[in-house]
Amino acid sequence: MTVGPAAAATASRTLSFICEELEKGTSLPTMAKNIGVISDTHGLLRGEVKSRLCGCDWIIHAGDIGTLSVLTELGEIAEVVAVRGNVDTGSWAKELKEEEFADVDGYRICVVHDLSTLSLDPAAAGVGVVIYGHSHQPAVEWKTGILYLNPGSAGRQRPHLPISLALLRITAESITPELIEL
Repeated sequence: MTVGPAAAATASRTLSFICEELEKGTSLPTMAKNIGVISDTHGLLRGEVKSRLCGCDWIIHAGDIGTLSVLTELGEIAEVVAVRGNVDTGSWAKELKEEEFADVDGYRICVVHDLSTLSLDPAAAGVGVVIYGHSHQPAVEWKTGILYLNPGSAGRQRPHLPISLALLRITAESITPELIEL
């Protein structure tokens, strides 16, 4: 790419505008983080799921991964945070914790496979988002200012339950969950 005098002048004006806005106390928009959330793949990572996760900054897997290859494939898309579920019994799964934490733009996220095994009080621990799986039922629920998110199952379909995942859009100001049925 060639940069000539016109491009340099435009860049200079843009930089001057940003500096002036900062001097006035105007805050610049923060970049949103897009997080893909899946659970209960049970060794099956569908092409549609991978397509929906492309472009995510992180992927969170809430357990029952099934095989190491699922984590490997997810790691080719984005950084992965994962927990061990009740079917994750192979030697590859010994490294996974039953509960994991991630901090994104000032929000603390707790990930656990089975919500009934949560070892802490989210409010007391400063957790803003609890991500869980196990039931295969997608759910978004806000309780006392804390988001509880179950992405449902992205693996084999169970009777009367959808194949699903979730996307989280996180900025310094907000968390926006979206459930996606495939």
